Amino acid sequence: MLGLTVWHSRRRLRSERPTAEHGTPSQMLNTRTLRSRIIAPFAAVVLALTVGSCAHVSQQQEVDMGAQYSQEIARQLPLVSDPEIVRYINVLGDSIASVTKRRDLDWHFYVVDSREVNAFAVPGGFIYVNRGLIERAAQMDELAGVLGHEIGHVVMRHSIKQMEKAQGANLGITLGCILTGICATPGAGEAISLGANAMFAKFSRSDEMEADEEGFRYVMQAGINPQGIVTMFQRLIQERQTRPSGVAAWFATHPLEEDRIADVQRLINQIPAAQRANLATDSQNFQRFKRRLASLPPSPQPGTGGR
Repeated sequence: MLGLTVWHSRRRLRSERPTAEHGTPSQMLNTRTLRSRIIAPFAAVVLALTVGSCAHVSQQQEVDMGAQYSQEIARQLPLVSDPEIVRYINVLGDSIASVTKRRDLDWHFYVVDSREVNAFAVPGGFIYVNRGLIERAAQMDELAGVLGHEIGHVVMRHSIKQMEKAQGANLGITLGCILTGICATPGAGEAISLGANAMFAKFSRSDEMEADEEGFRYVMQAGINPQGIVTMFQRLIQERQTRPSGVAAWFATHPLEEDRIADVQRLINQIPAAQRANLATDSQNFQRFKRRLASLPPSPQPGTGGR
């Protein structure tokens, strides 16, 4: 994934909305491995942020949680730090996030230097796309569709809702328990485990479909053809049939059935042909971005630490 972008350049990039010309998961994200490495610090953050807040996580708590989680991800996963790669993924991502109802979030987009096909979102506006997935995108609207889908998970707070549901009544753990690390309150251990594991849970089928539909709307509003969502899904399903190991990581966390594709296609078919003709599908900048990514050293082998 991408290295952290300098704050000044992020502000400058936000003003550069991609157009059709402008450009309108290496060590894979192993959920089990990552969970075992960060569950303790992340669980502490979850508890610290939610004590006294009943079962509701505020937006500021969500952002603080996501920022801490993102820092841990940066220590555990290899991120692409090439400035041009960082710049493009953030320009494209920002152009989509800026049309959502959560445009006030400080969105961050990263490329994970992994050959595995995957993408994931962290609460608070942190989106990660694996290099292997980008390599399979033939044109800009396909990558935009993936970004739109992951942005949809954040906008609809799917991870946060899972966490709130998992924690439930256990959010009443005392502050002293958090500060001392000695949790004698019945159910405290379960709350810690549930709160952290909820962040890694596979989204429900309804959440996935909702993220599809939200992503459809976002890319449309950003001036990008949503047909890329369908063609990308079709490409991944086809690879699952011919070389399932190549897309195993994606399907482990993204249940994808043909009816999800049909649902998005139904929405696309409702767009007037004249309007669809004006939507961007590809750009020279995207193709340069792909060539630049291909020119980088090969992704590290899984299990080598990625550094």
